[in-house]
Amino acid sequence: MAELTRYRYLFEQMVRRELRQKYQGSALGVAWYIVNPLVLMLAYYFMFGVVFTLSEHDDYPLFLMVGLVIWIFFSQALLSAAPSLLDQGALIRKSPFPREIIPGAVVTVQAVTFLVVLGLVAVITLLVRWTFSPALLLLPFVLLALYGFVLGFSLAVSVLHAHFRDVAPILSAALLPWFFLSPIFFAPGDITDKAAARFAMEWVNPIAPYIEAIRRILYEGHAPSLAGLAYVVVAAVLAVLAGRALFRGLQAELAVIV
Repeated sequence: MAELTRYRYLFEQMVRRELRQKYQGSALGVAWYIVNPLVLMLAYYFMFGVVFTLSEHDDYPLFLMVGLVIWIFFSQALLSAAPSLLDQGALIRKSPFPREIIPGAVVTVQAVTFLVVLGLVAVITLLVRWTFSPALLLLPFVLLALYGFVLGFSLAVSVLHAHFRDVAPILSAALLPWFFLSPIFFAPGDITDKAAARFAMEWVNPIAPYIEAIRRILYEGHAPSLAGLAYVVVAAVLAVLAGRALFRGLQAELAVIV
């Protein structure tokens, strides 16, 4: 934390640069960060909410949108973080600074987009379903835990891809089945006849408790279970510690391999 505080200006500049650079010269500019996930959500809703009706949940479009916006943040952050160290190779070779700042800035950019889109979805969900309740006070803590969880994964993915260039393609391929196995189009409770499958989707899949916790707060208006809250906090702490340990263990050779 002391190092990150010392280099906070560099971190801020990397976030600003990442926001501006990706869509520089386009008509909509940084607005594309909002347009892209909205288009993806509309496409998924059309396929699985209109063409194929997979659930009988009330206000299913909102049920679906809450899950999708979380998944898009998770997947896009990992895919963007994977090549981030290679993209900043020139800076790594020239300047000494905490290398964690690079994937951290990428995840933060995705988090900004996520919060804006989630805010839009949340307002509509709360107004339509009228799920205002004291449980909303827990939402910032769950979102902070989600950020930490994604950051830890991103640290690991970025440094591994810098050493082994197959990591990003493997990750991209793994995210597709992972997407359909996550409780986005359904709730784990919908699988009532297969307890083992329900348990795996709800607890073995690490992103599932975050989707369920946020959906329970916004869509249902209830606080997550104590087990669910404990899971998201512990998973976030473990992800950050493991990701940072792996990053620190492999970062010594970054200036040579990038």
